[in-house]
Amino acid sequence: MQMTEELERLKSLQDVLAEKYDIEAKVEELPKTLDGSTESLDRFKREYIEKNRLYEEKKEIVARLRVELDEAQRKREEGEKGMDAISTHREYEILEKQISEAQTLEDSKRKELQREEKSMAELNDLLKSEEDLIASTEKDVNESRQNLDKEIAECNEKLEALKKKEDEISEGINTEIIIKFQRIIKRNRKGIVAVKGKVCDGCHMILPAQFANEVHRGKEILFCPYCSRILFYEESADADESYISIQDDISADETDEDLLEDDDIIDIDSDDSEDSDSSMKSLDYEN
Repeated sequence: MQMTEELERLKSLQDVLAEKYDIEAKVEELPKTLDGSTESLDRFKREYIEKNRLYEEKKEIVARLRVELDEAQRKREEGEKGMDAISTHREYEILEKQISEAQTLEDSKRKELQREEKSMAELNDLLKSEEDLIASTEKDVNESRQNLDKEIAECNEKLEALKKKEDEISEGINTEIIIKFQRIIKRNRKGIVAVKGKVCDGCHMILPAQFANEVHRGKEILFCPYCSRILFYEESADADESYISIQDDISADETDEDLLEDDDIIDIDSDDSEDSDSSMKSLDYEN
């Protein structure tokens, strides 16, 4: 395969890989869009459980108060019926006191019962409102989940199609080059840049003169020793040939490919640079 053809195929592969990695990142992030809704739903359910517990406690209190009210009412009625059978003033006083105490207790229990019944009714209304809220939120979450599943399925279909394109384009290209290129695109989305003069247009570092000449000759795929992008030569009227690199006397064959490992990739975005003259970097060595 000729160098020009291989470079053109890598440019096509760059677009495929960039789209593929963007979709993969999207698939990874999509489930997070549901996090807020599911967290709210879980909170609503916890609050409902707690309020329902309080409601059940109120029911028990109300049931007990009703029994106590019935008992107080029964004692009062028994006392009132006993009035017809008394024969002495002392018996009258005792029975009157019993009736009074029963009446006081009855009134107290009735008020307490009314208060607790009102509280229980309010809790019941609140529970119904929360049931509606939970049902509504659950419906929204389920709809969102269905839409999310559909979107992820569409993304997976696109990924399958892109994987086929990737395999087709990669066929015949050195596997090591493909692996390095995939790593570059995953980091930068732009893995092929021009060399203008002796300057990498990706990271704006000045390349060794002999290495830049090797890129110009275009006999093989070469990677920038600084940002690890694949290089191709481009004529530039503005290129400043006065910049000389410290590595002018080092051949391109001696470029340390270990710089292409993950930890050594320098991610410098050319869009963030200043004017080319100001952004060029040179080590403090003389010609």
